[in-house]
Amino acid sequence: MNVRQWSRDLALGVRFALTGGREGWVRLLLTGVGVGLGVALLLLTTAIPNALAARDAREDARTDITFSWEDVPKGDDTILVANVSTTYHGANIRGREVEPDGPHAPAPPGVSKLPAPGEMVVSPALEELLASGEGRLLRERLPERIVGTIGESGLVGPAELVFVRGGEDLESRIDTAAAVARIDGFGDREPQPSEPWDPVLLLMVLVVFVVLLMPVGVFIATAVRFGGERRDRRLAALRLIGSDSRMTRRIAAGEALAGALLGLLFGAVFFLLARQLAGSVELLEISVYPSYLSPSPLLAVLVAVAVPAAAVLVTLLALRGVVIEPLGVVRLSRPARRRLWWRLLLPVVGLAMLAPMIGQGGDDGNFNQYLVTGGVVLLLVGVTALLPWVVETVVARLGAGPVSWQLAVRRLQVSSGSAARMVNGIAVAVAGAIALQMLFAGAESQYTRDSGKDLSRAQMSVRVPEGTALDTVAEEFRATEGVDAVYALSSTYANDRPGDEAELISEVTVGDCRTLREVAALPSCQDGDVFVVNGAAYDEATPELAKAGRTLWFDAAQDSPGEPTGWTVPGTLKEAQSVDDPTGMRRGGFLFTPSALPEGAEGAVSHEVFLGIDRSVPDAPEHVRNTAAAVDPYSEPSQWASVERSERFDSIRTGLFVGAACVLFLIGASLLVSQLEQLRERRKLLSALVAFGTRRRTLSLSVLWQTAVPIALGLALSMTVGLALGAVLLKMTAVPVVVDWVSVWSMTGFGAAVVLAVTLLSLPPLLRLMRPDGLRTE
Repeated sequence: MNVRQWSRDLALGVRFALTGGREGWVRLLLTGVGVGLGVALLLLTTAIPNALAARDAREDARTDITFSWEDVPKGDDTILVANVSTTYHGANIRGREVEPDGPHAPAPPGVSKLPAPGEMVVSPALEELLASGEGRLLRERLPERIVGTIGESGLVGPAELVFVRGGEDLESRIDTAAAVARIDGFGDREPQPSEPWDPVLLLMVLVVFVVLLMPVGVFIATAVRFGGERRDRRLAALRLIGSDSRMTRRIAAGEALAGALLGLLFGAVFFLLARQLAGSVELLEISVYPSYLSPSPLLAVLVAVAVPAAAVLVTLLALRGVVIEPLGVVRLSRPARRRLWWRLLLPVVGLAMLAPMIGQGGDDGNFNQYLVTGGVVLLLVGVTALLPWVVETVVARLGAGPVSWQLAVRRLQVSSGSAARMVNGIAVAVAGAIALQMLFAGAESQYTRDSGKDLSRAQMSVRVPEGTALDTVAEEFRATEGVDAVYALSSTYANDRPGDEAELISEVTVGDCRTLREVAALPSCQDGDVFVVNGAAYDEATPELAKAGRTLWFDAAQDSPGEPTGWTVPGTLKEAQSVDDPTGMRRGGFLFTPSALPEGAEGAVSHEVFLGIDRSVPDAPEHVRNTAAAVDPYSEPSQWASVERSERFDSIRTGLFVGAACVLFLIGASLLVSQLEQLRERRKLLSALVAFGTRRRTLSLSVLWQTAVPIALGLALSMTVGLALGAVLLKMTAVPVVVDWVSVWSMTGFGAAVVLAVTLLSLPPLLRLMRPDGLRTE
């Protein structure tokens, strides 16, 4: 290969692209925009690792309360910190209460001055929320005066809701149920080793990245071929003045290179705009500062080299089947039928690469990341290879119909390749989305478990602090708007011996008769009764402890100097049958009505209130949280759910949704650019048809058919490949193959909706092009 000749020919192609007049400039601009959108998304993708690392670094820098902290002696450089986080309308609000021990106490990152009791500093997003009408109920929970704003160094994202308020007497709450600790600095000084990743979750991450990036590559490859038919006619003129076929192809590659280089410039601009916009956008409670989105230099250089190289390669490959002669392009005649064998070979090889890993997910085996990536890529590339053959084969058999249908079919028969290229990206995206949806739906059961909670009886629970009268708290919740049921239960333990000498221990539950019936089937009940519970699992001590005349001991509270309280088992002890309580557990041991609990045993009792919520009352959970904050600012109510899901599984799914939103934007924008480019190329043809009396309605319908037919074929093919890929991925994870047809049809309909929206947006330019004066030329 003569490098000098290649360079000269490529440079000549770049020059033709830049000096091609208005027609060339429009073509170059469209190519640049199409490539630029893909480049911008690639740059955003390369910036994701840095963004995640920056968020983690911010989180580590403000670490204060951990479950492994050591006792820090009190000094003038220490500070007491309490966790007072809360939830509002489903959004997590990070809250800390601080009390300095001396003048040199450290301040949390982003806080210039520690707030005094009754004051708080807040993040800009929380300040905006509290000042709005939407934050009215939250303002009742956080009545402190706002005296400052938390700086960027104390936040993981611009939309994060955070507050730090001044506290008093926090030392008395150390070693209690509240999360309070004394520290001498913020930051995770001894980061804990991360938990190893489950191989199935790693498989999901790999597939997510491949599926999200494949449409980007397809769109870039499509964009560099904008204006292909007009370009081929220009290349015929080059042959007429003495250029040989190889030189002509290199010049054409140079024109594509110019569009790719302009696309890199546009992509950098689009990336900077998206980066700036990211600071004001929040997706699924995730927000980032623009400074987080800094692409890795190595990956950015890789994109800058790969995109122009791909443009040259794609153009050379596309022109291999085109004979460019001095008097025209042979492709304008009926082309040879596309071969099928090598198109089928791609997905077959992809399946062969994935086949050795079938069943490895069940025994925590490892998936080979190269085989996974290569197999998924080949299957999705197989969509782009098979679609032109499918479109060509089907449209060749289409025939009679209305005039608009015949115009569309004839156009598709002449240029089925262009039609297939336009929908390749959406077909790949839908195929990948169907496979991922099947994978997530099939593997969800491995990372989701039934919480066991009975949401028909209660939907929230609140722990009541020690020293607080349970009856008073229960009455406050009964008076709370949106609460229609309150079950107040107390719990402790009865031992066969006092103190550390105990060998047999039995659970004790205290509540009124109505509440005790939520945990056991009672024969009859009145205040003063005591029951022994039968039917609880793993309760071997109770039958021995329930013998009449035996003395049981209730230990004093940990911070109480009192002695253990003894209680003699009466001969009138009643029996009860354990049933599932609101949490789904079966309690054993003894049930006490309030007056039956021996005097002196109250100090070791812990209280909890279970609440039934009236779902017809707006913001009922927020009213409950406000009441709970008034009872104890350090106790956050728990809102129950029927299932509990792995955090990592949820994080991967969240990342998929965020990435899919970006790819969706790219799909729509690129399809619109592609549609406009095709309409521009047909401008004279449309004008000629209008000049001969063709109705605009007929032409509009023909354009719609030209889009609808390839899209229908592309979605059918993507459905087939997506189901096959999804089935193989489920087999790899050792999960039964079950097709969620609702999700499959939803993904397919979603792709069709994007194309329909793009078609509607292209109608105004189409109507402007359908004018007889479009035949005017220079």
